[in-house]
Amino acid sequence: MTATISPYPNQPALTLEARALTCIRGERLLFSNLDLCVSAGQCLHVRGENGVGKTSLLRLLTGLSKPEAGEIFFSGKSIHRDAETYRRNLLFLGHRDALKEDLTALENVQMYAALDDVKLSAEKALATLWRFGLKGREDLPVNCLSAGQKKRVLMARMVTRQAKVWILDEPFNALDISAIQVLQDLIVEQLGNGGLVILTSHQTVCIPNLLVLDL
Repeated sequence: MTATISPYPNQPALTLEARALTCIRGERLLFSNLDLCVSAGQCLHVRGENGVGKTSLLRLLTGLSKPEAGEIFFSGKSIHRDAETYRRNLLFLGHRDALKEDLTALENVQMYAALDDVKLSAEKALATLWRFGLKGREDLPVNCLSAGQKKRVLMARMVTRQAKVWILDEPFNALDISAIQVLQDLIVEQLGNGGLVILTSHQTVCIPNLLVLDL
């Protein structure tokens, strides 16, 4: 399978580009000769049925896996040759929520800020959690929160992480209609601040100037 999004002329400095990617899982070819280029202010929606390679593509784009062929570049530099710079600019949210269940919502946000080497005051952490409807739940262990509330904790991390590149695997799962709108607004805010977003979703995504890749 081949899927292509042509690079844009006059690209800004911030870009994530894949050239001629081939991905094989086991003995199965998921895709080959795949090109894409996403620039600052752009969101790419990767679509397709289960099993076609959406999550595999995201793992390649994060650097967690390596392609059978092809290469990925962040602002013109290979993500594997300049991995430290890329990781500093990357936020990846996979299928699993990656929260520490025994820690509170506030402690999770603070812990990830420390791991990301981001300065975050307790006041700002609380304000961010409250922004996403978690006032009164900030001191509850995460294992006491609903799936949707856990997603809201992750939204708080998305804000506090201060990453330019967001790669999100099915971020709208377990969200109600109002939370879906909050997340879409957050993505639009990220794009307006000069970031870029790549996501998978089986749902319709309502984001202006959305790019689409069908696997």
